[in-house]
Amino acid sequence: MLKIAICDDQPDDLSVLRAYVGEFLSQRDTGMELRAFTHPDTLLTAMAQERFPLYILDIVLPMMSGLELGREIRRLDREAQIIYATTEPQFALQAYAASPINYLVKPLDKEQLFDTLDLAVSKIDLAGQRSFPVKTAESLRVLKLEEIVCCEYRNHTAAFTLTTGEELVSRSFRESFAEYAAPLLRDRHFLQCHTAFAVNMRWVERFAKDSFTLCGGKAVPIAARQYPAVRDAYMDYLMGKGADK
Repeated sequence: MLKIAICDDQPDDLSVLRAYVGEFLSQRDTGMELRAFTHPDTLLTAMAQERFPLYILDIVLPMMSGLELGREIRRLDREAQIIYATTEPQFALQAYAASPINYLVKPLDKEQLFDTLDLAVSKIDLAGQRSFPVKTAESLRVLKLEEIVCCEYRNHTAAFTLTTGEELVSRSFRESFAEYAAPLLRDRHFLQCHTAFAVNMRWVERFAKDSFTLCGGKAVPIAARQYPAVRDAYMDYLMGKGADK
């Protein structure tokens, strides 16, 4: 289930937003649900455990502004859709540092909000609903692609690092790592940067000539001979080139 996050510290405004977005979801049958937050800190804490492909943010918030919150969201998730809904029209230009899909001024026009939500939902990458089955020594686990940070080949097994920090190790297999990981690598978010590693580029925090640093601080090597191809593939990904697979 994909989730929409609203962050607004004004109870009346939050109530209106929840009612409007709830009505939109009931009409469109998008398969999404709504989560509401009154403080940026609680939203950022939730983001450590789950992904929100769509955010609706106020500008004036406690402790940090919606502008700062949007930039932090964009740092953590380059593909999330962000909508600003605020009483402060003067921050529209600064808001575009977070690449929002729209900047709406309260009181909200419901039709304009619905049009913006339709556009946002059409842009959401639904790859997070795709999955990868992993046979372990104990059971079969079905992982959502979005929760896989990286996959590492270890002595005829695959070790999956997940966004929760969990490591899941598969049963041994006979095929090559490239063959085993092929379903992952058909998704545009995944890149094999080394004979023994495939990374989910949505979770890359730093790119260097010899390694990726992923969320949680995990470092993954880049094979020297593969560096030009890896660099080009990662740059294309950042620029949004190529169709979703």
